[in-house]
Amino acid sequence: MLLQKLREEVLEANLEVVRRGLVLYTFGNASGVDREQGLVVIKPSGVDYDELRPEHMVVTDLNGKLVEGDLRPSSDLDTHTLLYREFPEIGAVVHTHSEYATSFAQAGLPIPAFGTTHADYFYGPVPVTEPLTDEAIGGRYVHETGLAIIARFKNTDEYIDPLAVPACLVAGHAPFVWGRTPHDAAHNAVVLEAVARMAYRTVSLKANADEVSQALLDRHYFRKHGANATYGQASPAGKR
Repeated sequence: MLLQKLREEVLEANLEVVRRGLVLYTFGNASGVDREQGLVVIKPSGVDYDELRPEHMVVTDLNGKLVEGDLRPSSDLDTHTLLYREFPEIGAVVHTHSEYATSFAQAGLPIPAFGTTHADYFYGPVPVTEPLTDEAIGGRYVHETGLAIIARFKNTDEYIDPLAVPACLVAGHAPFVWGRTPHDAAHNAVVLEAVARMAYRTVSLKANADEVSQALLDRHYFRKHGANATYGQASPAGKR
């Protein structure tokens, strides 16, 4: 069986978002990519999470062509593979319909960076795509969803680093989140829902609340990320 370890990691990412209450029934999916082999492991479509096993994971190439598996891959495969092709730094993608993050997506609003919890994980607001056109919806809808995310991040007027802001809200739909590993992507999805919930409550208390200052955003983001991060314990390789 191909990619046993990655299959186990992808399965665990799928189960983690269920445990954390981000997924109802079979909504949502997680995947991971093996960059050396150019292969993607993704959850099968519509299979109950209680029944999922590593051998149920589906393996495709980076264009979505089936390589190994007896089940149909997630219906969102085309979005995942496009993100892998366009964001070579990422190693995993998680898609949920978590309640608060999806509420912002349905409203067509980004999630503002109101505080340090947000700043620890997302270096600025979590963006939202433009609504898909009728033509996009009626065509290669799942592929067009990925294109909308890419367009939001690679906008020449406002480029966003996909590792500094590892999530995007698809307008009228829900969030896609990513990371270097399946564990990281699931972790980021859980945090995204937490900061979305806090942002919702913040604007409920004060509709014109200010976002966190650039100084505080920098202080909290860079203490956890980058070469000079100080949060946590140093590893033998110097990472923290």
